[in-house]
Amino acid sequence: MFVVTEFRPQETIERLSEAWSRPPTFAFLPGRSSFTPAQAEEALRALPEPLQRDHFALLTSGSTGVPKLVIGSRARSEHLTDVLHEVQHSGPVRETILTLPLSYCYAFVNQFLWARTQSRRLVLTGGLAMPGLLLEALKDADHAMLCLVGSQVPLLMEHTKGNRYPGVIRVHFAGGRFPQERLDDLRALFPEARVFNNYGCAEAMPRLTIRPAEANAEGAVIGKPIPGAELSASPQAELLFRSVYRAVGQIVNEVFEEYGDETWLPTGDLGMPMPDGQWRLLGRANEVFKRFGEKIAVPIIAATINPLWTGQLASYRERDQRGEEGYVFVLCPQPEAGVLNGMLQALQRSHPRTHWPLRIESVGKMPSLANGKIDSNALSGLPERVVHWRLSG
Repeated sequence: MFVVTEFRPQETIERLSEAWSRPPTFAFLPGRSSFTPAQAEEALRALPEPLQRDHFALLTSGSTGVPKLVIGSRARSEHLTDVLHEVQHSGPVRETILTLPLSYCYAFVNQFLWARTQSRRLVLTGGLAMPGLLLEALKDADHAMLCLVGSQVPLLMEHTKGNRYPGVIRVHFAGGRFPQERLDDLRALFPEARVFNNYGCAEAMPRLTIRPAEANAEGAVIGKPIPGAELSASPQAELLFRSVYRAVGQIVNEVFEEYGDETWLPTGDLGMPMPDGQWRLLGRANEVFKRFGEKIAVPIIAATINPLWTGQLASYRERDQRGEEGYVFVLCPQPEAGVLNGMLQALQRSHPRTHWPLRIESVGKMPSLANGKIDSNALSGLPERVVHWRLSG
């Protein structure tokens, strides 16, 4: 057992490829993490003897914020890439362009491992942190697949400046809200691409559903489970899953917990089934709460203003002066007065006052996690926030 830490892209790929081809179980850690290789080595010693070979571990904080190593089976994950190859219609794809850290389960499986099992080319870039390299890769793309998170779209549009990249034929989103309202922009940017909404979690390793963008007009609809995966909802709308590709267990505080074959595992989200077999997300468990006795679903309220806003949108929770639960919307960059007024009018038309945010703020730059998602936990502590509107009374 040993540890691979994400560092220089080419060196990381070489070490990962070597680790994957050798029997001992290994851990793959992000380059920026307070969880050290020494801690990972110590944690892996908690694995039962049968799992000390032919497995791998990825670091995630999941929905709890507590660092944990999720243990995957190499055989299951390779099988999943074969399934993804079919359901994502990846036959014509010749290469996949990397824009996310490979230590993120979505990129690790959908790009590194898929490229390895399907004998495709993995194109390394610095992502949006190094836009010059990324734009060069997009310009030279040859029947390419791109994997993104929704929060990257405004930055991508800013850097591409109206250019078109017909060499990209597949664009996948996962790891956050699907940017349904930006489909026209994405289709103009990638005129030959099919766009997909992917849903899953690290414990699923990571895919549970896939939906072609055109299959539904609502971004919260995640589609139907892929072959081998099942979804269920508890009476409290907690979204649960079972999957033949799922992780075998997790290590938290150096204690190994095995996932049972028949156990329904939590995704960390709330959701509900639709009559046609698709599923609709209601939000993360911490994004749905009661305010003055009424259920508030922040993603549903955000969907009201998303069509009016081309920048980034996030939120964080806060109690008001009465001690009632509430939330704050954060925009990036600062909105113009007309756009802000349009948002407020949309909120007024669509939602009762008790559902409105406590404030609308903006920041010059959204804080981000290593996997490219917005770091919502850091939003409330940013000192440079600008308050544009405040709920009175």
